[in-house]
Amino acid sequence: MATTTVVIGAGPGLGMSIAHRFGREGHAIALISRNGARHPGYLASLASAGVEATSHTADVRDRDALLRALDEITARHGTIDVAYYGPGAADPSARPAPITETDVPGTKEAMSWVYPAIDTVAAVLPGMLERGEGGLLFAGGLSSVVPMPLIGNLAISAAALRNYAVTLNAALADKGVYAGTLTIGGLIERGDIHRMVTSDSDRLGGMTVSTLDPDELADAAWDLYTKRDRAEVTFNALG
Repeated sequence: MATTTVVIGAGPGLGMSIAHRFGREGHAIALISRNGARHPGYLASLASAGVEATSHTADVRDRDALLRALDEITARHGTIDVAYYGPGAADPSARPAPITETDVPGTKEAMSWVYPAIDTVAAVLPGMLERGEGGLLFAGGLSSVVPMPLIGNLAISAAALRNYAVTLNAALADKGVYAGTLTIGGLIERGDIHRMVTSDSDRLGGMTVSTLDPDELADAAWDLYTKRDRAEVTFNALG
């Protein structure tokens, strides 16, 4: 049975690049995202590349739906060997309040994207530890390491997710299971936020924003998983 990678938060940018990169290495792919209408296109793209794949519809913040999807994947594929967690915000057009105006409700909302990562690990890690092998990969924002006051509550949740990933890396170092994170600053090409911003130049206010190639980020994720020589790789296209 093929090694299986689950891509949580599959989208047209980084998520699908991760799917293709790991699929190219012979992994079967299981996609999870809330927009099931996109899944046939994703599956067709992977099939054309010779990648075995399934798709599962779930909003990661619906805990029961997420855990049900993970159970379906395990039943279908046998094991989950690599879990990649990288969902985007529900409303990419929403602008967070700056850190000086961040309140508890806003912070709780931002943290609602971290809790599913913990649920995912709780669901897949026991099997990985039993087998003595596996990988846990995360994608988060540069505001976790670089002060970005305008990001507000999102900086808090980004820092929490990054700390979770690198602490898992330390805890699992001698157990055969790898954990690591992509820390990303910049617009990811082909992604929803990139499409939204480039279709409305007024959002940039004349500012030039550099972009990142999701295929390069996916290559970095593969290197993290296979080389296991560091817990993090950082991309900063913000200057």
